[in-house]
Amino acid sequence: MTTKQIDYCIELAHTLNFSRAADNLFVSQPTFSYQIRLLEEEIGFAIFERSGKGAALTPAGAQFVSFLAGMREDLKRAIEQGQNFSAKYQDNISISLMVRQAVCFLPEAIRLFSETNPDVQITPLFQYENGVESFLKNEADILFALKEQTRQIPGIAVHNLFESRIYLIADRNDPLTAKNLIQEADLYGRTLMVGGGSPPALKSVQHRLISSGKIQYFNSPDHDTTLTNVAAGRGICLAPGFLNDHSGQFAWIPFDCKESFSCVLCTHKADSRPSVTSFINILKQLYHDAVAFPL
Repeated sequence: MTTKQIDYCIELAHTLNFSRAADNLFVSQPTFSYQIRLLEEEIGFAIFERSGKGAALTPAGAQFVSFLAGMREDLKRAIEQGQNFSAKYQDNISISLMVRQAVCFLPEAIRLFSETNPDVQITPLFQYENGVESFLKNEADILFALKEQTRQIPGIAVHNLFESRIYLIADRNDPLTAKNLIQEADLYGRTLMVGGGSPPALKSVQHRLISSGKIQYFNSPDHDTTLTNVAAGRGICLAPGFLNDHSGQFAWIPFDCKESFSCVLCTHKADSRPSVTSFINILKQLYHDAVAFPL
């Protein structure tokens, strides 16, 4: 299968007309039709049904073209990134994190790093799920993780970054925003959003609150849905400080509990590049200096 055949297939799926698709791609119709037939012979099933009126996607063809379209976009982005990289950079360091705000000083770290390493690119990879698995497959050079996730994983180096406490997230007009520290009793009679892949420490606090019998709860599939429900006045939630985007949209108020999150950066022990060590040290220094920054 060639990229030309992929483009022909996608265009025909769009126009459902051999002549129009061939014209759009500036090739003759016999050449166009021949390439489509070669592709179908290679994959072993019909992508299109031919008729006097043109072409129609078969059920298998519709699924196949959907996959091809996604693959073509991925390939386009890969080529663009490769062009950018080859024009300016000699090396690349990728860092995997679930959301941008998880490492809130990442933009500043990239800026400082670029001052002394202008030929090394830093590439963020946002992977809300499966970040650890991706890192272990060497798809990322650095992984932001909770320390509990890194236990008994061989071949990695763990770098302590910061401790993150638990906060109550509420609408800015909520009466609870008048408090500087939220106690358990402050939540009695309220609806607490839970779920959405909460880490064990947070689940422990949620379970303790719900077990009191004085707090209602509502299951939410993910953090973004939870924030939408909070904004809609449907409830409140508890979350790690490292998810705070500091946009001011919501009130983040410290919650009084012993649980917290040890946030770390992981690297591969076999990766001895000085640039990786330098970037890790810059991030660690930024967090060390931000002693008054809410985390």
